[in-house]
Amino acid sequence: MKANVDYIVVDVRDDDFANGNIKDAVNIPAHEIAEDPLALKPLLVTPKRVVFHCALSQVRGPKSANAYLRSCVLFDSETSDAASKQEVYVLEGGFSQWSGLYGTDNSLTENYNKKFWESGGY
Repeated sequence: MKANVDYIVVDVRDDDFANGNIKDAVNIPAHEIAEDPLALKPLLVTPKRVVFHCALSQVRGPKSANAYLRSCVLFDSETSDAASKQEVYVLEGGFSQWSGLYGTDNSLTENYNKKFWESGGY
């Protein structure tokens, strides 16, 4: 599978994104998605799978995924049904859990600041 073609990872965190991220993730802070979820449509229409996450994937990640899904319903009713064929996910445990498992693996994680995450991060 190829990032940003077969799937895209949307990281909705703010400042803590700079301390590590899933390789090839796109950083779109949750507040931007909340303000205009339709703005994501051109970026996300191609991938078959869209994975949202924040630090813990308890609030911002799920809310962003829901906002995106709601905007897809509006978008699709006016244009095409491309997004209705997408699979939308929320990464369980968020980046905090990811970093504990894969933080030091450079093939899966970029810009990892081990001290930041070991001290509790976010």
